[in-house]
Amino acid sequence: MREERELRPVVVQDRRTGQVLMLAYADAEAVQRTQQTGFAYFWSRSRQVLWQKGETSGHRLRVREVLQDCDGDSLLYVADPEGPACHTGEVSCFHRDLQGRRQVGPSGVLLELERVVHERRRDPSPGSYTAALLAADPSRLHEKVFEEASEVVRAAREEGPERLADEAADLVYHLSVLLAREGVGWAAVLDRLAARRAAR
Repeated sequence: MREERELRPVVVQDRRTGQVLMLAYADAEAVQRTQQTGFAYFWSRSRQVLWQKGETSGHRLRVREVLQDCDGDSLLYVADPEGPACHTGEVSCFHRDLQGRRQVGPSGVLLELERVVHERRRDPSPGSYTAALLAADPSRLHEKVFEEASEVVRAAREEGPERLADEAADLVYHLSVLLAREGVGWAAVLDRLAARRAAR
């Protein structure tokens, strides 16, 4: 007979992006271990064991804060993921709609873009614009970022909100390629923004 445990659902949220990464369950021991170690622990309802997220894959969740809801019956782990949260390799376990179609929410778009850019770098596809930018002389990419930034300013001055959104998207894409080329992740950029916000 299985021992009855008081389990609370735990939502895990990416500290940097706000994206929901996964849902699991924790008992008091899992929460205590999480707070003691700084890494996410849960209770497996199927295996009936305490487990650390990433204990086999290495994709741990570094928990920065544990919050409870207004009723005290569910928890939120605010965490920095050390790799994909989902066992499928996706950033988040919530990546499909009810029809099974792959979805990337707004909060996950930057990290998804970063993943695709790194994929193109490792395995260049013939005809890929991203792969061509990464393989070209760095000055070409520098010029593209400068050009796209100028187009953002022009759109803001002369072309209206829709065109501004289009040009801003182009700038973010080219900036993502530049960051990847220089070995800087979006996580580092978001950390800087968060630190500046916290300092206010």
